[in-house]
Amino acid sequence: MTQLDSASRTDTGPIVRRVRGVGVELACAVWPGDDPVVAVHGLTAHSRNFSALAAGLAGRHGLVAPDLRGRGDSDKPEGPYGVRVHAADVVAAMRDLGLGRSVLVGHSMGAYIAAAVAAEHPELVRALVLLDGGYPQPAPPGVDVDRVLDLLLAPMIARLRTVYPSTDEYVAFWRQQPAFPPAQWNRHVEGYVAYDLGGVAPQLRPKAAETAVRVDFRDICDQVQAGRHLAAVQCPVVLIRAEHGVAFGQPPIVPDHIAAEVGAIVPGGVEDIRVAGATHYTIAFSDPGAPLVVELLARLAAATAPAGRAD
Repeated sequence: MTQLDSASRTDTGPIVRRVRGVGVELACAVWPGDDPVVAVHGLTAHSRNFSALAAGLAGRHGLVAPDLRGRGDSDKPEGPYGVRVHAADVVAAMRDLGLGRSVLVGHSMGAYIAAAVAAEHPELVRALVLLDGGYPQPAPPGVDVDRVLDLLLAPMIARLRTVYPSTDEYVAFWRQQPAFPPAQWNRHVEGYVAYDLGGVAPQLRPKAAETAVRVDFRDICDQVQAGRHLAAVQCPVVLIRAEHGVAFGQPPIVPDHIAAEVGAIVPGGVEDIRVAGATHYTIAFSDPGAPLVVELLARLAAATAPAGRAD
């Protein structure tokens, strides 16, 4: 088992390390602790997506989360991007940090990447958690896929192109979004939003690179590739999915029929957990999703720990 930085964890945030990807350098958030969980974020997100999970695991496990290339404070090359490119970066980062077989959790696009890591490098993954992602819904017959993708991407791209005069204004923007109702807003969400901005006031913009978002979004819509990765996973797999989509009342990202397909594809099947009262965003940040995910990660870590280790 690996222990990263035995120093006590504080509310000031994680330790940030620069680690090697494949031809890039990644910013990696490290919440210190024994037997760290490795976490992979989504399309326009970054490592602070997992601060609530790290806080819940404190005293039991550490958590390691890189900013993927093109996001956060990691390098932002013109390319390449895509699920397998990110998976290779995650593998390189794990090796740079000296991590062995770990519990791996991926949220949204991160679930696709985590599945690719588990499929192609089983020696590094002892359990896999797909958090509201990992297998796309196919486009209806006759639908122009490119047009659908452009429509879905439009709000994200508009946000990435907007200049904000201050962090407070960006926080205010997010507070108005249905993704985080007032009851779901907390210090973890606020810290996530604050870290999302780069530049110098009054010329602040979200850090995610538009090119990366466009390429990656198209790649996660490749159902054949996603299915191939899931079919090659050899470790225990848990699918945790939110009742609602990106906001309350919206259709879920992973509906029942997609969950059933995932269960049929993975050779050992999956443990399927549907979280009532959670959205695609809040499932990682607040009640009722985040505490459930924390306990699931701790249970998986204990259940798959090498002989002789007791948590």
